Amino acid sequence: MEHAAITVKNLFKSFNGQNILNDLSLLIPRRQTTVIIGRSGDGKSVFLKHLIGLLKPDRGQILIGKDDITVLGEAALNRVRRKFGMLFQDAALFDSMTVARNVAFPLREHSRLKPKEIMEQVLFRLDQVGLNGAENKMPSELSGGMRKRAGLARALALDPEIMLVDEPTTGLDPIMTQAINQLLKETQARLNLTSVIISHDLRGAFYLAHSIVMISKGRVVAQGSPEEIKNSGDPFVRQFLEAGLEGPPEAS
Repeated sequence: MEHAAITVKNLFKSFNGQNILNDLSLLIPRRQTTVIIGRSGDGKSVFLKHLIGLLKPDRGQILIGKDDITVLGEAALNRVRRKFGMLFQDAALFDSMTVARNVAFPLREHSRLKPKEIMEQVLFRLDQVGLNGAENKMPSELSGGMRKRAGLARALALDPEIMLVDEPTTGLDPIMTQAINQLLKETQARLNLTSVIISHDLRGAFYLAHSIVMISKGRVVAQGSPEEIKNSGDPFVRQFLEAGLEGPPEAS
């Protein structure tokens, strides 16, 4: 598929004899947001870690463009990883660093910019996520929503092509949930990002997604546009949507 940013073919992964990913295949389009939904424990976060090479599959392929990252050595894998930004569920900020130093961290590690240029980039990214004036704050001084914004600024620091986002609104109140979802949507559109988002927030999933993928027992059981998923006649999909966080019945 020419417009696929990521192509996943027949992915398998097990831990201690338990299958987590079970012949999972998926095409992720370029410059669109793909939201992955499903029950807890069905392999969504494990799948996300495979996309950036944090985990290796037992078998199968993951093509980032034309590069199969499952067979790359560490140096080549790190070059491919430069295409990614990652926003973790808890924002994963370094508590001992200011917001500015957190956002600057990937620039110091992976660029040759001078300190003044790094700070210019830091302030630019903080402005993009609505954190003007927060550069000297410590993570402990930030609200949950502000931590997410700081994590997003850091994820954007190296100007990624692909953004991986794990549960962006966990632990946030409804107003902040909508604010973060709106920020993610606007950021994807403005920067033409390929975004892959894991979410339990069904309302947010339908708001953000160009394409929704449902995973159950480590495999794709439904995929389509938000409208196609909403209007699906599949009883498995219907029960998941109606039950919300309780999840769907067992897939056959």
